[in-house]
Amino acid sequence: MNKKDLSERDICTKYITPAIEKAGWDIQLQVREEVSLTKGRIIVR
Repeated sequence: MNKKDLSERDICTKYITPAIEKAGWDIQLQVREEVSLTKGRIIVR
């Protein structure tokens, strides 16, 4: 399987989430995904 052919979600599911769980994180309490931080534009100065 070529990682370049995987979507961002596939990579998270197959590699990142299992690594976080293995490191001892509680997925239900300590991890949030796809969270909106603002309803509008972010202006960087």
